[in-house]
Amino acid sequence: MKVVFFEDVEGTAHVGDVKEVKNGFARNFLLPRNVAGPCTKDNLQRANSLAQKEARRQEKLDAEARTVTAKLEGYTVTIEARVGESGRLFGSVTNRDVAEKLNASAGTSVDSHIVLLPEPIRELGARPVTIRFTRNVSVDVIVDVVPDEASKPVVAKFLAEQEAQRAAEAKAIEARAAAAAKAAAEAAETDDESDSE
Repeated sequence: MKVVFFEDVEGTAHVGDVKEVKNGFARNFLLPRNVAGPCTKDNLQRANSLAQKEARRQEKLDAEARTVTAKLEGYTVTIEARVGESGRLFGSVTNRDVAEKLNASAGTSVDSHIVLLPEPIRELGARPVTIRFTRNVSVDVIVDVVPDEASKPVVAKFLAEQEAQRAAEAKAIEARAAAAAKAAAEAAETDDESDSE
């Protein structure tokens, strides 16, 4: 069924779009809620006027959002968290934590719902996080998760253990390479002796 949309339907269409949709979707969802209507001349006119009004509203929202994104461009948010023996966080850092820290440190008004964090952060380190203010305006900020004061000795011990483990692995690889080279040299030496006889 061909319908014209009077409202935005996320993942399907925007105001004023004319689309072919399944009959059941149109009859059971779109038409009863007055989100869309059949593709008639009157409905097309109504949808066009709604689309123009929505475009003006969206442009105004985008302009407001651009002023905030100018402040946040390249911004780094540092969040302190408690860390366990294994180097992982107790709990996690969520989009709400990022939004609260941004509001406190940058002096902006960021809702936690617009912080796009695919899954909560459970490890130390810096990572980019996208903040989508409107459909057209978004900004990436760096979220750096660091250990709190009580966890710093635990993290230092954990990092020292990791470094010692890496050094031991490197030494083992060197030893294996030296043993392989020695075995290859002995094999070549025995081959030379057998060729000379």
